[in-house]
Amino acid sequence: MSYQAEGTFCVQAIASRPKVYVSAGGAGVVGHAGSRLLGDLADATGLTGAFSAALGPLRPRGTGHDPGRITTDLAVMLADGGQSITDLATLRDQVEVFEPVASTATAWRLLADIDHAVLARLRTARAAARETAWLQAAETGEGIPAARAGGRELPGLVMDIDATLVTCHSEKEKAAATYKGGFGFHPILCFLANTGEALSGRLRPGNAGANTASDHIAIVDDALAQLPEAHRYGTEILIRADSAGSSKAFLAHLRQLRERGMNTFFSVGTAVTEDVRRAIRTVPDRLWHPALDQDGSLRSGAEVTELTGLVDLTGYPDGTRLMVRRERPHPGAQLSLFDQDEGLRHQVFLTDTPFAGGGSAQYLEVRHRGHATVEDRIRCGKDTGFGRFPSRHFPVNAVWLELSLTAIDLLAWTSILLLDGALAQAEPRTLRYRLLHVAARLTRGARRLRLRISATWPWRHELTTAFHRLASLPRPAG
Repeated sequence: MSYQAEGTFCVQAIASRPKVYVSAGGAGVVGHAGSRLLGDLADATGLTGAFSAALGPLRPRGTGHDPGRITTDLAVMLADGGQSITDLATLRDQVEVFEPVASTATAWRLLADIDHAVLARLRTARAAARETAWLQAAETGEGIPAARAGGRELPGLVMDIDATLVTCHSEKEKAAATYKGGFGFHPILCFLANTGEALSGRLRPGNAGANTASDHIAIVDDALAQLPEAHRYGTEILIRADSAGSSKAFLAHLRQLRERGMNTFFSVGTAVTEDVRRAIRTVPDRLWHPALDQDGSLRSGAEVTELTGLVDLTGYPDGTRLMVRRERPHPGAQLSLFDQDEGLRHQVFLTDTPFAGGGSAQYLEVRHRGHATVEDRIRCGKDTGFGRFPSRHFPVNAVWLELSLTAIDLLAWTSILLLDGALAQAEPRTLRYRLLHVAARLTRGARRLRLRISATWPWRHELTTAFHRLASLPRPAG
């Protein structure tokens, strides 16, 4: 507004955007050009070839679309943000960039043909591609990054296990009422904290137990099978879980893995029982130590101590320790009657990391608290395929989950092998907005197909650099 005189004013005109005339007859322009990066990365790590070998028997008379290419295209589509099999049209209708892509009906038939035995072969194929990706990371950079806690790097690998609820809005095989009053599935998953890779996942009915030891054992065994052999043996592997993973049978299994040459340790939440409450009340204030934040600084209003020796741990593996953190509750925190009486919120966990070598209560507590990042992994995973299951048939949805985990891996490998800086730490939605969904002009010349990113796109250099790095990755033999 600009005032002309007392009591009067005029409105200053706002310049309008230039008028645009829209039509659907464009040629030589493609959308989602950055997603070609994911498809090429699947080829470079050997994932596409491994899927083709695993699914070869499903190819009718050796004709038609390669089943390995179909599953790779589905994984690329999910990594790109697709939500249903029909979203394959995003790739299919841009054949010059993504090559011939199977029809929706063909993709459906392939998923329906994958039984439990073939699904196991897909998992083996993912493990083979992971080994190649890790070797490429070692040859072109610093290798697999370390997870961090309390301002320092954690040794070895860190695996986080958690389950989540996925709502179904229609009747699907094995969908059931959940403990939260909803309806759907209750998959259990394992992520690698070092890289964000989705190591393993099992689709379960909605009424599956949260603390079922057999499910935890199966998921950790699947996750360990995904690790390259050089890392599975000889590397310290920490397995973190919430209180659902505190069953004695599961922890005993983790200890028994050491007999098979795996250097496994655990850090799992546990319930605040009456014995634990009694022990907390007996600890003098001088034995409570300030808790740490993830950057290593002191955490205001929080203290930790060790309860080992004050609570009976019979039946747990030898060397199991019990830790507790007490903290002023944040607004909206769910408090037990004990917490309300004490005026503090208490979190308790079990670990078998010894004190020797830096296993102090402060360090172990901040290390365990890092397990909370698995919630972010699950949130992003639901946005990368397993937040919605497409079929009425349980086996098809189990395959869909596996392809969703593959999509998460492709995004993780992209960050490790091809990106730097903030983009290497970005979540999938950011990668899609800045890199994968970018439009480009398609040109031909000198027998080459060229994608020309707009000279004004803010992240054009990051995307072109990623393609150049992809071209220079060492390829697996054969």
